[in-house]
Amino acid sequence: RPTCRVWMVMLLLGTCLLYCARVTVPICAVALSTHFGWDKKQSGVVLSSFFWGYCLTQIIGGHISDQIGGEKVLLLSASAWGFLTVITPLLTHISSAHLVFMTCSRFLMGLLQGVYFPSLASLLSQRVRESERAFTYSTVGTGSQFGTLVIGGAGSLLLDWYGWESVFYFSGLLTLLWVYCTCKYLLTEKELTIPIEYLTRGLSMSKQSKVPWKQLFTKAPIWAVIIAQLSTSSTFFTLLSWLPTFFKETFPESKGWVFNVVPWLVAIPTSLFSGFLSDHLINQGYKTITVRKFMQVIGSGVSSVFALCLGQTSSFCKAIVFASASVGLQTFNHSGISVNVQDLAPSCAGLLFGVGNTGGALLGVICVYLAGYLIETTGSWTSVFNLVAAVNSIGLCAFLVFGEAQRVDTDSAYIDL
Repeated sequence: RPTCRVWMVMLLLGTCLLYCARVTVPICAVALSTHFGWDKKQSGVVLSSFFWGYCLTQIIGGHISDQIGGEKVLLLSASAWGFLTVITPLLTHISSAHLVFMTCSRFLMGLLQGVYFPSLASLLSQRVRESERAFTYSTVGTGSQFGTLVIGGAGSLLLDWYGWESVFYFSGLLTLLWVYCTCKYLLTEKELTIPIEYLTRGLSMSKQSKVPWKQLFTKAPIWAVIIAQLSTSSTFFTLLSWLPTFFKETFPESKGWVFNVVPWLVAIPTSLFSGFLSDHLINQGYKTITVRKFMQVIGSGVSSVFALCLGQTSSFCKAIVFASASVGLQTFNHSGISVNVQDLAPSCAGLLFGVGNTGGALLGVICVYLAGYLIETTGSWTSVFNLVAAVNSIGLCAFLVFGEAQRVDTDSAYIDL
C-alpha cells in the first residue's frame, strides 16, 4: 500500500502536468489572437486541432498499454509532449505561417497526449480492486482540475508579467522534471526496458487473443458507456477551451486568475468526494450499477443545469458560482462512466477507454469549432451552453437506459483474465 500511495500521488501529478500542457493555448488564446491577428474562427481552428490528433492514438495506446504496461506508455508520451511544449515558442520565431504552425503543433500535442488516459485506465484496471477504483481514479483524475488550476493561476500571472511564451516554458519543463523523477525513483532499469517481443505483442491485435474484444462491441452496456463517455468528454473539452474567452469578453474588467482558478479549485474536493461517496455506497451494499448511474446523473445532468444558468447571467459573481458548480459536478463522471469501463471489461479496459475517448475527441473537434462558429455568427454565448447541455443529455439517457456493471469480457471459450 505505501508503494500504491506513492504511485497514486505521482499519477495525480502526471495528470496535473498533462492538463498544464493541454490548457496553455486556451489560457493564452486571447493573447495569441492579438499577437497573430486571429479572429474567432481561426482561434477555433487552433483550439480544435488538438482533438484531431487526440483521437488518433487513443485505441492503439490503450491496446499497447494492456499488453506491455500502462506506466511505460505514460512516461514515453509525457517525455514527448513536455519537449514539444518547451520548443513551441522557439519555433514560432522561425516561421511566418503562425496559424498553420500552431495548428500543427496542437495536432501533434493531441497525438502525444491521446495515449495517457487509456494507459491510465489499463494500469488501474489491472492493479486496483473494484471497491477502490472510484476513489483511486477520482483522486488521480483531480489532476485534470489541479492542472487547470495551476496553469490558470500561475499561467495568468506569467502571461501578464512575461508574455505567452513563458506559459509554455513553465508547463513543458515541469513535465520533463516529473518524467525524470518517476524514472529515477519509482522504476528500475529492468522495468523501464521494453523487450522487442513485448512491443510486437502490443502492436499486434491477434485473433488468438484471450479476450474476445471484437464481441464486446455487440453488447449494449459497452455502447452505452462509450456514448456517455463521448458526450461528457466533448462537453468538457468545449468548456475547457472556451471558458477563459467567455469570461474575458463578457467581463473584461475581471482578473484572469479569478475565473481561471476558482472553478477548478472547487472541482478538486468535489472529485475526491465523488470517489469516496461512490466506494462507500458500494461497500454499504448498494448495487454497483445503481451507484454508477447516480454519479452520472450528477456529473452530466445537474452540471448541465448550471451550464445553462451560466449562459443567462450578467453578474460576474453568479457566473463564477455557476461555472464552478458546472465544472465541479462534472467530476462525478470519474465515479460513473470512467470506472464503469473497468467494471465491464478490466482485461481490455485501456482499449475500450480509448474507443470512448476517440469518439469524445472527434465530437470535441466538432463542438469546439461549432462553439466558435456560434459565437461568431450569433454574438451570444447562450448557444454554446445550450450545446453543452444537449450533448450531455444524450449521453446520460443512453447510460441510464442501457448501462450495466457486470463483466462482459468473459466467455466460456476464453480464459477469464
